[in-house]
Order: sequence, then structure tokens, then C-alpha cells
Amino acid sequence: MLLDPDTENDVAYELCQLLGRAILPLRRTDDGAGDGDRCEGTAFLFTGRGREHLLTADALTHAGAGEIGLRASVTEPAGVAAEAIVLPDLAEGWRHHEDLGLAVMPTAGLHEHAAGEGWQWRTQQVPDAIAADRDAIGRIGAEPGSAIVLAHGVGAGGARPLEVAIERVARVGDGVRLMAELPAGYVGAPVFGVQAGGDGEPGLCCLGLVLPARDGGHPLATFDRIREAVDAP
Repeated sequence: MLLDPDTENDVAYELCQLLGRAILPLRRTDDGAGDGDRCEGTAFLFTGRGREHLLTADALTHAGAGEIGLRASVTEPAGVAAEAIVLPDLAEGWRHHEDLGLAVMPTAGLHEHAAGEGWQWRTQQVPDAIAADRDAIGRIGAEPGSAIVLAHGVGAGGARPLEVAIERVARVGDGVRLMAELPAGYVGAPVFGVQAGGDGEPGLCCLGLVLPARDGGHPLATFDRIREAVDAP
């Protein structure tokens, strides 16, 4: 669904309030870091069937060391934790779904880490209730619709501010993609749209996550297939 600019801005603002603490910066820190959109990215928390997972683009997770950044607002007490959780082997702990471009990390280890350091997570999660199903993905057509991306961009001095991008999403061939390239740090971020539900009323849905840029835009790993991967044993 293509929204007018004022409505897009309103939806973006509400998303930041509802889900801003679901979004975490992810980056490589090894000597090979610096490989464009395979270095700085975004991950986000998703809860389905009562289980919490951290999701991101698989391209971010395969080599060297890395870290998950922490804002003061995602810890309790606020700001008590270090600025990042260091991951000496970035690939370890993720389930890699290379066919989808998706990496999935159960969050039990992240909660254990926090408890060991004397703090706990104070986060939000993208809930399964707004994750797009097969029918919702099937309704995305060739005519571009509004897409809102929540991500940690890359600022001056390596800062990772929470940002919002309002873009266009459409079906191209057999896939769904954003129609423009995004700034550094946006790979792995969740993409939201608004669609009419069965009752005809518009509703928010999470369409999927951003994959590395290709051909002037970004393919999406869509949530109909993400959900299947998350639920897999």
C-alpha cells in the first residue's frame, strides 16, 4: 500500500516508539572488516511461538570477530552495561540459512551474558502477530508501496544512531525488493509495510529484512520464509 507522506511519517514515528528497542547494531571488528555492507549492519529481536531470536542478514555473520552494540535504553539498569557484547567468533551461535540470506540466533546466551555481568535486557521484540504471512507477501505486486526501515546507521566516528528510512517496496520477478540502495549499516534491518487486512482495515506488517544491495536496490528475506526457518529445529 502506498501511503501519503504525512501518514508515512506518522507510521515511522509510531514504529520507533513501539519497536525502537528491538533494533541492535551489529558489526565486524576483525582485520578483514571494511567490506562495505558486509561489515556494518543491523539485527533485530523477533518473538514467535513464545521464543525469542535475534535475526540478521547471513552475509554479516560469516567471518572474523564482531560485536553487538548496546544502547543505554536496552539495559536495566540503564547504561550499566559495556557499549557492546564482543563476539570473538562472529559465526558461532547463529543458525545460517544461506538459501534465504538469513542468520538466526536464539537469545538464551545473550540473557546469560547479561546476568553474568549484573544487568538484564530491557528490549522490545517484533511480535509474530505482525510478521507477514504467505498471503501478505503474495499481495505485494509490481506497483511500489511504502516501506519503512528501522536500522542503526553509521555516523561520524563510527557512531551507530537509530535511524528510519522511508522507501518503496515492490515485487520484481520472483522476489520482493526495496527499490533504492540504503546507507551503510542498514543490511539486516527489518522492513515494515501497511496492508489492508481481511476486514479491509489497514494494518502494520513486518515484511522481512534487508539483504545486501544488488542491481540498485536490496532484495528482502521475506517473513513467510523467515518464520519457517525460525521454527525449524
